Amino acid sequence: MDPETRALSPRKLALSPDARGLLADFSDAVERQQAHGGDLANVKGYASKAAEQACRIAGVLTLWADLDAREVSAATMADAITLAQFYLAETLRVWLLQTWLHAEITPSEVVQRAPIRALRERPAALQSIGMVIEAGWLVALASGTEVRGKARKEVWRIVRGDGDVV
Repeated sequence: MDPETRALSPRKLALSPDARGLLADFSDAVERQQAHGGDLANVKGYASKAAEQACRIAGVLTLWADLDAREVSAATMADAITLAQFYLAETLRVWLLQTWLHAEITPSEVVQRAPIRALRERPAALQSIGMVIEAGWLVALASGTEVRGKARKEVWRIVRGDGDVV
């Protein structure tokens, strides 16, 4: 920091050649997955920022380990990419756990109220619900279960990571 103006002038933290290669591969993979029908096609707003997030995370991890470091290693970039991928998968789960007011949710409720515009189409909502089910955050209830005064064909109960019902 400039002592007179208090303006910040942070030093640059370079990427090692291997770290740069990993980041480029990750960025390309995320870009391909955003194509129509891809795993990330329905979360483009978040996915398009994933490589930048991985870079920021890698910088923080690098400086946390060594404040005098001059470059990000490939191992640290790999860890940062893993964290960025986790961030992508968390979008719907976080919404369910933090803002959804009920213990159950239906596909139509996701379509009507999802925090991401792309999830407001039934195929995208069902794909995302599938990922959240696979991660263990939703459990299917029997077809015909009554929820909010109506028998539902498809409905899931929200669970926390410890298996407790929300």
